[in-house]
Amino acid sequence: MSSGLKTIDLSNFDTSNVTTMGNMFDGCSSLTDLDLTNFDTSKVTSLSNMFQNCTNLKTLNISSFKTPALLYIAGMFNGCKSLIKLDLSNFDTSKVSNFSNLFQNCNSLEYLDLTSFNTSKGTQMVNMFRNCQKLKTLDLSSFNTSKIVIMSCMFYGCTSLVELNISSFDTSKVTDMSGMLCSCKALTELDLSNFNTSKVTNMSDMFNSCSSLTKLNLLKFDTSSLTDMSGMFYNCNSLTNLDLSSFNTSKVVKMAKTFTLCRKLTTIYVSDLWNTSSVTNSTQMFSNCTSLVGAASYNSTKVDISMANYTTGYLTYKSNN
Repeated sequence: MSSGLKTIDLSNFDTSNVTTMGNMFDGCSSLTDLDLTNFDTSKVTSLSNMFQNCTNLKTLNISSFKTPALLYIAGMFNGCKSLIKLDLSNFDTSKVSNFSNLFQNCNSLEYLDLTSFNTSKGTQMVNMFRNCQKLKTLDLSSFNTSKIVIMSCMFYGCTSLVELNISSFDTSKVTDMSGMLCSCKALTELDLSNFNTSKVTNMSDMFNSCSSLTKLNLLKFDTSSLTDMSGMFYNCNSLTNLDLSSFNTSKVVKMAKTFTLCRKLTTIYVSDLWNTSSVTNSTQMFSNCTSLVGAASYNSTKVDISMANYTTGYLTYKSNN
């Protein structure tokens, strides 16, 4: 449809036999209000990118949508920058496997109730809530994530989130958590104690710019498969100590900017599991970690892998037993 379309009357549409509504309003950047309460979506299998880049859409009534046949929903509201609220209480997502980009760039969304979402078939949640900058709380305790493989950038840029309940997440199949919580600047605490990270290979930028986090319990993290932790704690400038004594880093190749700008960080604990023999990129690993003290005190001219040890570097030994 046209990007110049400001209003549209669809009250006489018969959609009872429609199976796909993917990209239906994609790019209708002038639309401000849309009432689709008369839409019959009982046979619809795809709603992917349906409202993508409806950047001025402020009111969207889809409360009557029933979706028993739904298979595809990725990107449905991607770029709906003006939407303040959404009622998805009647959505049946039990057959959906890809939830990626679903609410990406919904910059004005203030509240989201997803307690009725069935995510049991889901395998991907890439960018699912990326740049939902106005969301303050998000309760995902009802999410079944047992089949999710990719969670990269899932909450990236959720800068106003002060409460995030993901403690019940089953992450046993997840391989990619890169950027997952990047720029969640308002989060002061985070419960990841139940996370199973045994298959995760990429944690780059996972906590990048989580600048209000004062503590982070990662003692149950299994990093035996991890290859990339570049930028993992970049700009976590409220952390004062970090216990990585459970971290097995024998397969890690990338550690560039892992602790960069952690200015309040005084102590990083590691054990004999800490092994940097495979690392090929450690550029600025400890750059601007001005408070860090281990076996040696911080020296701004020495910020690479050469100081990532507890005998002559900036780390502190702690037994993993």
